[in-house]
Amino acid sequence: MAQSSAAQLQPTAAERRRVIGATIVGTTVEWYDFFIYANMAALVFNHLFFEPAGAQYATLWSLFSIGLSFLFRPLGAFLAGHFGDKIGRKPMLVLTLLLMGGATTLIGFLPTYAAIGIAAPILLILLRILQGISAGGEWGGAVLMAVEHAPYGRRGVYGMYPQLGVPLGMILASGMIALVSGISPLISDTFFDEWGWRIPFIFSIVLIAVGYWVRRSVEESPVFKEIAQDAEQQSAPIVVVFKKYGWLVVLCAFIFAGNNAAGYMTTGGFLQGYATGSIEGSLLTMDRTLVLGFVTIASAVWFFSTLASGYISDAIGRRKTFIIGWLGQLVAVWILFPLVNQGQDNPLMFLLAVSLFAIPLGLCYGPVSSWYAETFPASVRYSGVSISYAIGAIIGGAFAPFIAQALLQAYGSWVAISIYLTAVTLLSLAATFLLRARDNVPLDHSFETDGDWEGFVADEGAKRKPDMAGIGK
Repeated sequence: MAQSSAAQLQPTAAERRRVIGATIVGTTVEWYDFFIYANMAALVFNHLFFEPAGAQYATLWSLFSIGLSFLFRPLGAFLAGHFGDKIGRKPMLVLTLLLMGGATTLIGFLPTYAAIGIAAPILLILLRILQGISAGGEWGGAVLMAVEHAPYGRRGVYGMYPQLGVPLGMILASGMIALVSGISPLISDTFFDEWGWRIPFIFSIVLIAVGYWVRRSVEESPVFKEIAQDAEQQSAPIVVVFKKYGWLVVLCAFIFAGNNAAGYMTTGGFLQGYATGSIEGSLLTMDRTLVLGFVTIASAVWFFSTLASGYISDAIGRRKTFIIGWLGQLVAVWILFPLVNQGQDNPLMFLLAVSLFAIPLGLCYGPVSSWYAETFPASVRYSGVSISYAIGAIIGGAFAPFIAQALLQAYGSWVAISIYLTAVTLLSLAATFLLRARDNVPLDHSFETDGDWEGFVADEGAKRKPDMAGIGK
């Protein structure tokens, strides 16, 4: 009976297309908001909000504010995971989008230190914390809406779609800042620092309206429909996750850490600040608009690498795709800075550096969603994937720009930064070997309640027939 019920909840092709569109648009808007802050933190926030700390510490405080929001991602993951497993994935997607957009827009209207003193950085950090809470809760809902709607054998591809929102958000953020930066000198030499930096934040109002309209139109996940129909929601899903699947949370978090640490060299604004000389310790003085334009192009490379990773992971498996990505990243972290340093005399070397760096980033990011979803059973899946992602982001990306800046100031060389990135990458590679592969495990609730979840292995999943009843089969 459970199998029959699950089969009746299978989404139509039209519903799947709407979900794909909604998850891509929604995550793009969310991450645009998130990356606008990270870019501005490295470019202007140090002297607009933290200048009284002095040049050296103002930069550190500005970059530290990026990481501070990550500490609140678990709170967003706890709340969204709890209610996402109890009342549904869709309501959480809409709520987190509005929270992120509201905080981002308010930053655009925030007075600077020169206007209201110490209240300015305090308000800035509070709004950044709200962004962190939203980011912690949004990702899990987006990827589960996609993965739980996926047809048999295409879970990697469907899970990849919401992941595309990250490079797309970076493209949009870098492109918008580059546009404003390029136009600003036509108005005045000080326009960008005085008012221009606010435009990308205020523009978020338009994007949030689009994202809200798109996300309201999608159907609830078929897996959650099945859980709700059976009236078997967990009363405290987070408690169950840590009690029964705590080790899996740890491994999933460590897998994501390496990707996030490397990714936040660009998405966290460090390389932009390093190349333009706007951070303490950098000797480069590349043109800001040019650097942002090159980062936008590299984000497009990241987009296509992420796109390819979904298809690759369905063809050869999640683990093998990650291993290829980690090996590529181990090479990339050692050629990144030597190429960037040549960008002063030959700007195309900077473009080559960030573009090559983006390839393994995509390979190790696209399959995260499908592997996470296949790691946790239906009743606690939102909680499991959200908290794993949030903790992984803290371990890896939260303070990566801050750590990189501190290492640069302490040692005066990029080598220490590459050693740090190598260590985190090796940690993620080890976790990749330890986490159990569960490719193509049925995701429906009946598979969990029938007692088949714990004993499933990936090889058995490959033999299951696509026409078997049940969601996610």
